[in-house]
Amino acid sequence: MFLLIPATIVIIIVLWGIIIYNGLVSLRNQVQNAWKQIDVQLKRRHDLIPNLVSTVKGAMEFEKETLEKVIEARNKAVGASSVAEKGMAENMLTQALGRLFALVENYPNLKSNQNILQLQEELTSTENRVSFARQFYNDSVMQFNTKQELFPSNIIASAFAFKQSEYFQAEEAAKESPKVDLSMRR
Repeated sequence: MFLLIPATIVIIIVLWGIIIYNGLVSLRNQVQNAWKQIDVQLKRRHDLIPNLVSTVKGAMEFEKETLEKVIEARNKAVGASSVAEKGMAENMLTQALGRLFALVENYPNLKSNQNILQLQEELTSTENRVSFARQFYNDSVMQFNTKQELFPSNIIASAFAFKQSEYFQAEEAAKESPKVDLSMRR
C-alpha cells in the first residue's frame, strides 16, 4: 500500500511533464506554421513587385531613382533571414511602395492604366493578407512565450531548452499613420 502512493505520485508527475512538454511543442509548431504563412504572403508580394515596376517603368523614366529604390528594397526583403531582418526589410519595402504609388498619382495615364490598377489592387489585397498573417504570428508567439514563462511549465521549458520566439514588429516610422489628403484639388 505504501509503495502504491509514491508510484502514483511519480506517474502523475511524469504525465504532467509529458502534457506540458507536448503543449510547448504544439505552440512552437504553431509559431513556425504562422511564420511560414507570413513567408507565403511575402513571396506573393515580392512576385508582384517586378510586374508593377515593369508596368510603370516606361511612363516614369525620370522617376528612375524611385523605381530603383523599390527594387532594392524588394531584394533586401527577399534576402532577409531572421524575423527582425525581415521586419525591417519589409517596412522599408512598404515605404518604397508608398512613394511609388504616390508618384503614380501624378501620372494621369498611369492612374487609368488597367494593369496598374489591377496590380495595385493585388498588392493591397496581399498587404491585408500579410497584416493578418503577422497578427496571427504575433499572437502565436505571445502564447508560446507566455507558456514558457508561467509556472510550472517554465520548468519543463528550461529543462528542454525551449527558446523564446521573436515578434514581427513594425519599425517606429511604419507605426505612424499616413497623412491622407482627400481634397478634390488638381
